[in-house]
Amino acid sequence: MARIGNKKNVDGDGSPSQELVVDDRSAEQVLAEELVARARREGVDLVGPEGFLTKVTKSVLEAALNAEMTEHLGYEPHDPTGRGSGNSRNGTTRKTVNTDIGPVTIDVPRDREGDFEPVILPKHARRLDGFNESIISLYAKGLTTGEISQHLHEIYGADVSKDTISRITDAIGPELIEWQNRPLDRVYPVMFIDAIRVKIRDGAVANRPIYVALGVNLEGDRDVLGMWVGTGGEGAKHWQTILTEIKNRGVEDVFIVCCDGLNGLPESINATWPRADVQTCVVHLLRNTLRYTPQNKWPAIMKDVRPIYTATTLDAATERFAEFEEKWGAQVPAVIKLWRDAWAEFIPFLSFPAEVRSIIYTTNTIESLNARFRRSTRVRGHVTTPSAVDTQAAVL
Repeated sequence: MARIGNKKNVDGDGSPSQELVVDDRSAEQVLAEELVARARREGVDLVGPEGFLTKVTKSVLEAALNAEMTEHLGYEPHDPTGRGSGNSRNGTTRKTVNTDIGPVTIDVPRDREGDFEPVILPKHARRLDGFNESIISLYAKGLTTGEISQHLHEIYGADVSKDTISRITDAIGPELIEWQNRPLDRVYPVMFIDAIRVKIRDGAVANRPIYVALGVNLEGDRDVLGMWVGTGGEGAKHWQTILTEIKNRGVEDVFIVCCDGLNGLPESINATWPRADVQTCVVHLLRNTLRYTPQNKWPAIMKDVRPIYTATTLDAATERFAEFEEKWGAQVPAVIKLWRDAWAEFIPFLSFPAEVRSIIYTTNTIESLNARFRRSTRVRGHVTTPSAVDTQAAVL
C-alpha cells in the first residue's frame, strides 16, 4: 500500500496546473526498445557478471566508496597535502555484494590504519538493497534524468548517463503494473476523486486528464488507489469506468465520496456504490459561485454565503440559503441556480460533527497530492511515460 503524508488535512497550494508532456508508449515498450537497441549497438548483456546494469551499479558504488575514503582521510588521491598525515590509501579489497539486480563484485578502498568505516556499504555487509530505489526517489521528486546524472557525478564522482537513469526508473514497470492492479480494502469510509489536466504526446500534443482516486481506510490511513491517464476531456462516463475498476479490485462499499461536482458524476458514483453519500467539494462550489458573480460583488457574496456552509445544522443552512436567495436572487440568478442544483450533494457533511466535516467538505486532501505532483513535475516540465505518473504516486 502506498501511503502519503500524515493524517493532518493539508490544503492545496492553489498553484496553476503545470503543463506536462507524456510519451504515450507503455513503460515496458520503452524499456524493451531501449535495451534491445543498446544490446545491438554494443553487444552487451543486461544482467550477469558483465551485464550493463551490473557495471552501472559497480561504477557508482565504487565512486561512492572512494568519495567516502576521501572524506575519511581529508585529502584527494595523490594530493601532496596527504604526505605525513599518518594515514593513507592502501589499495582495495575485492568484495561481492548482492543487490536488487544480482551479485556485483566491487573493489572496496582500504586505508593503512584500517579504521575506514564506509557508510554506503558497511563492513561485513553482503547485501545492498534499495540503491536503484534512491535514483527512482530522486526522479519521482522532480529531478530530471540529467539532473540525477549530474547529482551522482557531483556527490560520488560517478559518470552515469541520462539513458542509464531512464533505464533504472523504467525498470520498475512490472512493480507499477502490480501496484496498479493490487487488491484494495473491502470498505473505505471516505474516498476522494479528482482529475489533474496534463498535456500528452500521442502523435500530436493534446490536453488530457489524469484521474486520481484516494481512499481513507478504516485505520485512518490515506491510500492512493490509482492514477489513470484519460483519452480526452474529463467526463462522468470515464469516471464510471474507473469506479467500476476500483470496485472490481475488491471495494465493496464506500461511505462518502468527495468530488468536484462534475455533471453526471453523482449518478456514476451511486451506480457503483448505491449506498454511498456524494459530497460536493464546498471549495469548488465557492469557486464556481465567483465565476457567476461580477468581480466587484465578490467580497459581499463571500460574506453572505459563508453562513450557509458554516451552519451548525441542515435546518440552519437551509434558512441561511433562503436569506441569501432573497437578497441576491435578482442580481445573480445563476448563482442561486448553481446552489440549488448542487444542494443535494452539498448538504451531506452537515450531518457530521465538526471534526469529520473538516475532512470531507472539500477535496483539498486529494488536491494536496496534486499540488505535490505539480511541484515534482514543475522542475522538468513533463513526464517521460504514463507509468511515471504511478511512479510519483507510489514514491510521493
